[in-house]
Formats: sequence, C-alpha cells, structure tokens
Amino acid sequence: MRRSPPNGVSYRRRAIEGLAAVLLLYAVLVFVLESPLMSTTLLGGGGGGGQHLHLSVDGERAAPARPAKEPHPASASVSPARGAGLSGMLSGLDLRLLNSSRSGTLRRSVTEAVDGGARVFSELESLDPDAVAPPSRDEADENPQCAQSIVLTAEEFREKGRLVELPCGLTLGSHITVAATLRAPHAEDNPKIALLREGEQPIMVSQFMMELQGLKTVDGEDPPRIFHFNPRLHGDWSGRPVIEQNTCYRMQWGTPLRCEGFKSHADEETVDGLVKCEGWIRDNEDRSEDTNTAWWLNRLIGQKKEVNFDWPFPFVEDRLFVLTISAGLEGYHVNVDGRHVTSFPYRTGFVLEDATGLSLNGDLDVQSVFAGSLPTTHPSFAPQGYLEMSTIWQAPPLPDEPVEIFIGILSSGNHFAERMAVRKTWMSAVRKSSNAVARFFVALHGRKEVNVQLRREAEFFGDIVFVPFLDNYDLVVLKTLAICEYGVHVVSAKYVMKCDDDNFVRLDSVISEVRNVPSDRSLYMGNINFHHTPLRSGKWAVTYEEWPEKEYPSYANGPGYVISSDIADFILSGIRNKTLRLFKMEDVSMGLWVDQFARTRHVEYIHSLKFCQFGCIEDYYTAHYQSPRLMLCMWQKLLDGKPQCCNVR
Repeated sequence: MRRSPPNGVSYRRRAIEGLAAVLLLYAVLVFVLESPLMSTTLLGGGGGGGQHLHLSVDGERAAPARPAKEPHPASASVSPARGAGLSGMLSGLDLRLLNSSRSGTLRRSVTEAVDGGARVFSELESLDPDAVAPPSRDEADENPQCAQSIVLTAEEFREKGRLVELPCGLTLGSHITVAATLRAPHAEDNPKIALLREGEQPIMVSQFMMELQGLKTVDGEDPPRIFHFNPRLHGDWSGRPVIEQNTCYRMQWGTPLRCEGFKSHADEETVDGLVKCEGWIRDNEDRSEDTNTAWWLNRLIGQKKEVNFDWPFPFVEDRLFVLTISAGLEGYHVNVDGRHVTSFPYRTGFVLEDATGLSLNGDLDVQSVFAGSLPTTHPSFAPQGYLEMSTIWQAPPLPDEPVEIFIGILSSGNHFAERMAVRKTWMSAVRKSSNAVARFFVALHGRKEVNVQLRREAEFFGDIVFVPFLDNYDLVVLKTLAICEYGVHVVSAKYVMKCDDDNFVRLDSVISEVRNVPSDRSLYMGNINFHHTPLRSGKWAVTYEEWPEKEYPSYANGPGYVISSDIADFILSGIRNKTLRLFKMEDVSMGLWVDQFARTRHVEYIHSLKFCQFGCIEDYYTAHYQSPRLMLCMWQKLLDGKPQCCNVR
C-alpha cells in the first residue's frame, strides 16, 4: 500500500507549484507587453553631423530611451536563422493593418498587392525548389537565350509597338542600324513644347527620339533611359536645329549634352578619341566666346543673325537616313549616312548590359532595324551565373546584444547581380562588425521562376527578408516600413538606415557621422530637400487627392538616409493605431512621419551632400546609381584607402 508523503513535503510541493504558476503568469504578461504588435515602448537614439537644422516645437521633450540590453523577441514568423524555412525569412510587419482610411489612394493597391502576395508566398513556400531547377552553366552555354543579331522590317517593327527587344542588352562592339525617313513638320499644340498666345500661329515641329531603355525595376515604374537621343529640326527653344542627349533613371534626368552645330572645343574631353559634337555651321572655327555670347544676346532681344551651314543638319525632312549607334569603350557613338555626328560618354550607373530595348518614336517612318554583335546572356535571366554560392558571403547569426546601426536595403526580386555585388563589397564591412547588421528587403516578383531562384538565394545567404506583397513601384513604402519593424523589433538597433541596392555605403563614415550628435537626441540624416512642391502635371503628377498641401515636408532623398530608433518606433505605433498616413513616394512619406514626430519632440535634421543621390562625389558617405561593376571598383579603391568614385572606363 502506497503511503502519503509527510506534511512538510506536501507543503513544499504546493509552494513550488504556486511559484511556478506565478512565474508562468509573469512570462505571459511579459510576452503580451513586449510583443512587437502590442508594445508601445519608445526605443531611441540619436546622432548626426554636418549641417544641424533644429526643427522642433517649443517646450521640453523627453530624450529617447536607449535600446534594451537584449533585442526584442521577433514574432514567430521572423526567425533570422538559415534552415528555419521560408516563413523564418518573412517580415514581422502585419501589412493588413495598413488597410485603413489613412492609406488614402493607396488603400486599394495595398489590399490587392498584399492579397496577391499572400497567395504567391504560400505557393512558393509549398513548392519544391528542386522541381524547378535552374539550368547549369554548361546548359546555358550550350543553349544561349539571346540571339547575336536581330533584323526587323518596317512591318515587324510596327507590330512590336515600335520597340526592338534586346533581351541580353549590349556589349562592347554591339551596334544598331536604323533606316528611316523623317516626316514633314506638323503644327504642335502641346503646351510642353509650344505655348501659344492668342492670335499666334501654331509652331511647326519636327523631331524624333531614339532611346536605349533598361529593364523595369518594378511594375508601375518607367524603364530607365540609358541613352536618350533626340534630334530636333523644329520646336526647340534655341530656334535652331539641335541634337540633345541624356539619361534618365527613376524620374531623374541627368544633365543634357546638346549639340547645336558648333564642334566641340579641342581641349574638351573626347570619347574614344572622338569629339562629343561635330560641327555643321561654317563659321564655327572662327567663332569666339564673345561672338557666341553676342549671338545669344541677339537671340534674346529678337535680332536674328544669318547662319551659314558648312554641311546640312544630318537629318532632313522627307529624306531617308541611315543611323548607326555603336558601343565603344568609353561611350556611345552615332553615325548618320556614314559620317560621325555625336559621341555620348557612358554615365555612372548605366551599363551596357542594362540596355535591353531600343525605342523609336516621333516624326519618322522606320524602314528597317538591324542589331549585331549582341551578347547571349544577361544577369536577370541567368542568375546562376551571377550568384556565387560561397559561404564567405553568408550573413552571420544575429548578435545577442543590440546593435548600433541596422541597414535595410531595398531590392527587387530579379536584382540578383546587384545583391551579389553588395555582398562582395561594402556589406563585407557589415559582416565583420559587431555593431552593424544589414538585410535585403524584397517583395514577391510576378514571375514564378524569379521567386524560386530568390528563395534559393535567401535560404543560402540568410540575408533576405521577404515583404509579402506583389512588388509595385507605388508601394515601395511598404518595404521601408518593414525595415523599421526589423530594426526596432528584431535587432534593437540604435539607428536605422534605409538604402537602395544600387547605393554604395561607406559604413565607417556613416557611423562616424551619426556619432557626432549626442546620443540622447533624435536624428534624421541624409541629403535633405527643403520646400519642394508636388508636380501637378505630367506622367509623374501628384493629384490633390494624393497630396493636398502646397509643399512636401522636409525629406531626405530616398537612396540613403538614417533615422534614430525612437522615430522608427513612432512609425510602427502609427501602424498599430491605424493612424499612419501613407504616400506613394517613400522618401516623402518618411519626411512626413518625422515631421509628425518633431511636433512633440526635438529632432536633429542633419543635411549632407555626401549622401549623394545623383551618382558619386569625392569623399562620399553613400554613392547612388552604382552598377555591380562600379561597386567592385569602388570597394577596391576603398580597400586601398582611397574613397574615390569610379567610372565605367
């Protein structure tokens, strides 16, 4: 027969059980209060340097709290370790909370993209990657995806929407020849070209545009214009025939190169030994700077001077011409009817393999197009040739202690080459640092094969966070919100930095700059725009429904900026409370949120041109529009102790 335990033992057992129950209750309370979706704790830090702009309201403010000694526990869906399954790489941000009236005109787009993304992510998670195996390098070599030459007749060109597809881009020595006839000038009523006053006769315009275009980064965004060639016979503001050349990337036009009939100066930089502009005006050689100034003054006051032409403008109405554009070592060269006309130097961030289409529009009738010496592979279509599956590029485990800075890198699903270049260059400094963590934030792509390869990449390198929505240019702001969530709730960073995957970051310089501001201050650092107004017309117009105010708040350019973690946590509280206002321009959205934060607490606005958004400058902190090849060049220079820019020569 079993004996009952002594009274003392029974008492001790009940005491232990009671203590266990109290500890369990305490653990539940801690989990509820510290959960990323429930916590309202303000984490913070500050820092900065450069130009200090104190923008705050009157009154005292509490300093932001320093990060906790231990990182916040991630939600169950956010496990940073490799091998934890696809769900372990999913952002902990609950995108469903953005389905509110505060999302404005984006509400419907957010809902559709999130619903579609959930379906695609579920399919990707259940898919066996081996069932969609990529071709090996040998198979890719044996079966090239792109033709080495392309020939289109006039009818075929029209059927393709006046666009010549170059799936694998261009390479050194590639050339494209177009035979076409210019149409007679027509009356133009477009106010962007000719603004007529009452009683004035219509302006007669004749021009065409030839553009080498790149791949769209995300849906809804215009493809980059890698080379824009625009001869204008009539309708130019100068009143003379002119050829204008330029580049455009993410709504940002570069500085135009205009050829106006005067040959480039002898001391001006050449392109592969050729002048940028040939001359077609007879008295160009004898024309001095004073004479040029006088010509423009006469033009401004309405006195026209007779201009003599040594040889005609290379394009004549109702006449067939044969134009050839070729890719040289230093730039593009344009010949018309066998004679060199212009040369356009390659610009930083625009590389030959990105030119995946040729567009021809305007007052011309195309007779035929021939492209030759084309490459047969491209990084976006052969990712296995650009992803180096080496363990030295894998992300280390997340640190147990809070970090000083977290860098969230916006990337698109098919940017395999860009992410690999970041891993092999400035991200190497992040991996070796105990005070920094970096991750790529990627939405789901519309092509299944891209998502499958993206999954393989994420599982191997361990540095990709999936934001589960179908990628869309107007919804890039969702990735920024996911960066804030990860920086605050997963790594407990003191500062959160956002940058793009074509942005080269000097980690030591950025950290040094934020340390220049006392650590108890809130921080917003970058290349800051002040008093910018929305565009109300054109392709990139912002409606009054989207943005009713006359000006945007002060905001840092999107390619790279830093905020303190108390600002990031304030943004997350706006999501939880469904009070966060969304706008399609993510950098303007961040400026709006910081402005709201600054109404109750002081913020250090640190403006520095060294966060360069248009390319690269000497002694940069960040350099935008850097191709994979340029990143490797800049990294080597940085290792040599020279923080200098590279070009593509």
